[in-house]
Amino acid sequence: MRLIRIWDLPTRLFHWSLVGCFDGLVITGSVGGNAMVWHFRLGYTVFSLLLFRLVWGFVGGRWSRFTAFVYRPATLVAFLRGERRPEHTAGHNPLGALSVLAMLGFLAAQVGSGLISDDEIAFAGPLTRFVSSATVSLATTYHKDIGRLVLFALVVLHIVAILMYRWKKQENLVKPMLLGDKAMSDAGQLEPSRDDVRTRLLAAVVLAACAWGVSRVVALGG
Repeated sequence: MRLIRIWDLPTRLFHWSLVGCFDGLVITGSVGGNAMVWHFRLGYTVFSLLLFRLVWGFVGGRWSRFTAFVYRPATLVAFLRGERRPEHTAGHNPLGALSVLAMLGFLAAQVGSGLISDDEIAFAGPLTRFVSSATVSLATTYHKDIGRLVLFALVVLHIVAILMYRWKKQENLVKPMLLGDKAMSDAGQLEPSRDDVRTRLLAAVVLAACAWGVSRVVALGG
């Protein structure tokens, strides 16, 4: 067994920042009132993080790229039949990849619907004036009920999967996402993720550009 860098620092910071924002969004959304100011701020932060992850999926570390975990249907079927490859235990396996993509997709839908939602009390998304009232109503219903429940379900599945891997396979999935490295017997067959000063500076530039883009979108509602 030897260590191999799987998750680069930008990916790890993205992951845990998203976790923190999600928790904050749940709390502020439940409290309501003046807490909604922070609900919006956290929502814009998630928007920026998702844009960053989209870009990082093309230029990030080896195992953070979409090419590392967007599998063909045939590969998924083979995995479910018991076929295992070294790369399946490095980053996301085909089944875990579906969970990750679903999480990112529904988070994007939640952010998008939030931008055009209106609580009809004191807070409205910055882009509500660009869509019809019927669309605002649908988006609000989705954001407050459907999307929220779907994300809760996905988070629970994610946590259950982590616990099952820990219990049944004695594999700690949290530690590599904290420290970046993973101990693997076949590490020599795999390419480690690049994680140096240059990649981290690139990540900072990408995140700053994404945050600026989100600020421009939000300003449209001003």
